[in-house]
Amino acid sequence: MAATPMPGNPNFDGNLPPLPPPPGTDMTGICFRDQLWLNTYPLDRNFVFDYFALSPFYDRTCNNEQLRMNSIHPLDISHLSKMTGIEYVLNEVIEPNLFVIRKQKRDSPEKVTPMLTYYVLDGSIYQAPQLCNVFSARIGRALYYISKAFSTAASKLEKIGHDGESDDATDDAVASKETIDIRELKRIDHIINSLQRKLQTAPLPPPFPEGYAPPQPTTEPEQGSETQPGTEQQQLPPVDPIIDQGPAKRMKFD
Repeated sequence: MAATPMPGNPNFDGNLPPLPPPPGTDMTGICFRDQLWLNTYPLDRNFVFDYFALSPFYDRTCNNEQLRMNSIHPLDISHLSKMTGIEYVLNEVIEPNLFVIRKQKRDSPEKVTPMLTYYVLDGSIYQAPQLCNVFSARIGRALYYISKAFSTAASKLEKIGHDGESDDATDDAVASKETIDIRELKRIDHIINSLQRKLQTAPLPPPFPEGYAPPQPTTEPEQGSETQPGTEQQQLPPVDPIIDQGPAKRMKFD
């Protein structure tokens, strides 16, 4: 395999510059793409790791970097299995459009612990979101809309009840029917309010994997809620790492 130029030049005294800090655990909000590199080299299973090593997702303290410095293919599993520490492996390949790279910690030739997953989609590199974040965001979003639906239904039923009480009954049959409907509406309103109180506490998300730092919440309350007196502020649903931070909406690093 022809080696691509490695970043970093030695200083005047012959020493290599210090290594950059390791990447963060949550970088799902950004993507990386180097069009100049893509125009120069083919994107296949032999060159994809050299392309991935240019991105901010790459940890230069990994075992693959040591193999690169020794002019060994960085994905050679025969050498990686004899080492311990952080490593990257090519998990799935659909040339030339999709490459899935997994970051894992190797403790022995047989024992590895998956940490993070990255994918190269049509030349752009992304970090795949954690499954616990996806479940937590979608469960929270579903509970938000269910609670909002109950609030809307309760307010409409309460309005109908007040309108029925204020109307003048001109016919005895109509008046008796309205009385029955009002009682039924109040009973349904009581049931909806009790269910709404039960839905206020969302279930806890599954535990995070070892060494993972959960992202900080970035959602803000809806605009205009402070200017509307008498209205209850509802917490916005959590950001879905797949729908709301898809490839088209992530920050691009060239």
